[in-house]
Amino acid sequence: MIIFCGLQCKTLAQNIRVHDPVMIKQNGVYYLFCTGKGISVFSSTDMKNWKEEKPVFNAPPAWAVEAVPGFKGHVWAPDVSFHNGKFYLYYSVSAFGKNTSCIGVATNETLNSQEKNFKWVDHGKVIQSVPGRDLWNAIDPNLIYDDAQIPWLVFGSFWSGMKLVKLDKTLTKIADPQEWYTVSKRSRDFKRADHDGGDAAVEAPFIFKHKQYYYLFVSFDYCCKGVDSNYKIMVGRAEKIHGPYVDKDGKRMDEGGGSLLRGGDAAWPGVGHNAVYTFDGVDYLVFHAYDAADQGKPKLKIEKLLWHDDGWPYVE
Repeated sequence: MIIFCGLQCKTLAQNIRVHDPVMIKQNGVYYLFCTGKGISVFSSTDMKNWKEEKPVFNAPPAWAVEAVPGFKGHVWAPDVSFHNGKFYLYYSVSAFGKNTSCIGVATNETLNSQEKNFKWVDHGKVIQSVPGRDLWNAIDPNLIYDDAQIPWLVFGSFWSGMKLVKLDKTLTKIADPQEWYTVSKRSRDFKRADHDGGDAAVEAPFIFKHKQYYYLFVSFDYCCKGVDSNYKIMVGRAEKIHGPYVDKDGKRMDEGGGSLLRGGDAAWPGVGHNAVYTFDGVDYLVFHAYDAADQGKPKLKIEKLLWHDDGWPYVE
């Protein structure tokens, strides 16, 4: 079944309600994780018809409740991947609009809840941002390995932009000695107080390697406003994982650059918080879009990601 959406594109997804979707495939089944109470989970055999599964957490992790006052279990922006014989699920806990935030990680040997060894094991906090200390926000994680098989975590929202930090080989903590980079940011009014996220609206970083380049996808402008959302997906690329990432015009993303990959329209006014995957030799862009025909609710979108001869990605 192919549904034609208001973005004038072919979508492969049933319009289930999701926010910040990520996806992985195990034994012919696609598993989708997204923002929700305890981390929402869906499964599908065709990327079109989705079945809701039990959330990852039945109760909020105790460490998260202690670290983020007022946190009641609504977990944001997960990231899923398979390494070292396990599935790693990074996730965000945060106070809305504040950089009182943490990124945690949980692991599982399988995503099939019917298997005997199905069990999520939480490893707790990986990174924490503290108001007044940090001018960055510890949410929206994405794990990526470089060509030397060194693990990195890219993350961030507003403030001073998207950060890239080297991880320990266990994937549960920052490597020592620490190594940090800023890979994308937008202009921020210097008069803003440190506790204020400000007007530098960039978040949701995701890094994907294609041929000789690392591609950094981010979302500009504002999510979470229903029909008033103006979220859009931007992209740049670099030959090294830590950048500098540049857009089609050669402008660095850590100086405000970024080329538009997917914008919204009247039917879907905001689109963003994307992930990119290769399944069976085909690249896909996975993201959410706000449905103007349904009171601005966020819906799942999956599109094929194609590549121009000059190496820049596009969607039909």
